[in-house]
Amino acid sequence: MATNLIQTKSFAYSLQIINVYKILQLEREYVLSKQLLRCSTAVGAMVMEANHAESRADFKHKMSIAQKEINESIYWLKLLGAAKYLSAEQIFLPLKEANDILHIITRILITVKQNMKLNT
Repeated sequence: MATNLIQTKSFAYSLQIINVYKILQLEREYVLSKQLLRCSTAVGAMVMEANHAESRADFKHKMSIAQKEINESIYWLKLLGAAKYLSAEQIFLPLKEANDILHIITRILITVKQNMKLNT
């Protein structure tokens, strides 16, 4: 199975977040950690769905959802850091990866929108 950069990065990011989730469970933080886990793993799921989209519009829609999910993930990471559930060291790499993924997805969406305009 061939994978592309965004698939690879979003899968690795999901694994990182699973480890963060385990740390939060040890700290007995159950509500915010579940929110973080849900939206963070949804990014990779949406990217995988987008790769089997039925149309360009469907691809764009699924990647837009992935973009929203990674934005939400960034929010929860920052909130967990600000609330002192996670240290700056614990959120540094996941936050960096999330921002990298956000940048890639945003570039993909810009390209898709430009291509859709050219083809209309």
